This record gives sequence, structure tokens and C-alpha cells, in this order.
Amino acid sequence: MRTLIFSDVHGNIEALNAVLKFTKKHKIDRYVCLGDLVGYGASPNETIQKIQGLKPLVVIRGNHDKAVTDIEAVETFNPVAAAAIAWTKSHITKKNLEFLESLPRGPLTVENDFVICHGAPFDEDFYIFGEFDADEAFDYMKLPLGFFGHTHFPVIYTKRDEGVECQFLAGPINLLKFEKGLSYLINPGSVGQPRDRNPRAAFAIYDHDLRQVRFHRVEYEVAEAQKKIRAAGLPAALADRLTHGL
Repeated sequence: MRTLIFSDVHGNIEALNAVLKFTKKHKIDRYVCLGDLVGYGASPNETIQKIQGLKPLVVIRGNHDKAVTDIEAVETFNPVAAAAIAWTKSHITKKNLEFLESLPRGPLTVENDFVICHGAPFDEDFYIFGEFDADEAFDYMKLPLGFFGHTHFPVIYTKRDEGVECQFLAGPINLLKFEKGLSYLINPGSVGQPRDRNPRAAFAIYDHDLRQVRFHRVEYEVAEAQKKIRAAGLPAALADRLTHGL
């Protein structure tokens, strides 16, 4: 059983297409999206429709998804992010808006195999940015394996008897093999808005049978995504940052 774990696509259909093209080389049995399908990028409708077509699919909402549906106020967003939310609201179709409104909040247990959340198991909007945050999150996990998004950084937190270890991931491929008796909290990184100074789309493939997670980065048509952002009249910074993964 192989599961594609991905998060924070943010309306970047070029990045999502590149990820799905790559995974055609692998046998994917299940798709899991950790939220923030929209926001920032210029292709919210195409992104939602592409994700809806993945079967079987488990998906939870992110803070940008909530903002577009008015579940969350944009006052908590910076001006650039808020502008992107306003643009997305004015361009999203009714059907796709209804889909976002239907998304469940995390945490969610997937087939008694692992836990997923957007931010943290105790607060879907919380940013896990270090061992202290992760240690608190482990206390709320009902299973020894969890996946989260929101920070846009690919990272592994491992809970041992002596405490929590943090491993930030770099490079095109990384492999985590589970050790018996340990717990893991994993961020696969962002598909459409990487923030770790690596512009390539990030995602992970979890192999239930082998008890391992393989992390991947793939190149995509950044220039095309930037062209659409600029043509849409979205803030130029949203296009510029894609070049450098910021």
C-alpha cells in the first residue's frame, strides 16, 4: 500500500501536474492531501478539479481554504496573502467553493494507519516550527505516525525516550525507515509554494508494507505558473518567490 502524501498546492497547477506525472512511475494506492489547495496561485479551479479526480482520496482543509470560504477571517493574513484570497474568491466556481466548504478539519485518522492535520493535532492553524512544538503535538497523536503541512518545510520529527529530534530535509530524495517503538511526525513540504529555498515541488510517498517514507522533489514549469500569476493581476511577489523557493 503506497500513499502519496502532499500538501499546500496553493493553486499551482503546474507544480501539481509535475508531481502527478512523476508518481505515474510508481504504484499509488491512495492519495492524501493535507490542505491549502488554494491561495497564492492563479489556478484554483484547475487545482481543485485535479485533486478531486484522484481516487481514493482523503483531503482536509487548510487555513487558505477556510479563508476563501469565509470560515476564517483574512485579518490574520499578511497583505499579499489576503490579496490572493480576495482574488481567489472572485474567480472560484460555485461548485469548487462548495467542495472547499465540505472539507473536514484535522486531525483525521486515515484507516487506523496514521493521523493527518494541516497545522497541528491540537490546532489546525498552529505552525509546528521546532522540537518544542512537535513534542506537544505528539501528546495529541493517537497513533505513532502523523503527517502535517502548513509550514511549507519538509521535515521529520522523531520522538524517542530522551526527547524529540528534528531533521530538515535537503536534496532531491530522502528516505525514512521506521524504527520499532518510535513515533514520527512528518511534513512532506509544499507542492506549490516551497519555502526552504528549493523551488522544486515537494511531496512524499508512504509505503505501509515497507514501513518507510520516501521524500521527493521535482522540477515543474515555474515560468508558466509565474506568467499566470502576473496575468491575473495577483501581487508580483507571489510570482517572484517561486523562482527561489521562498
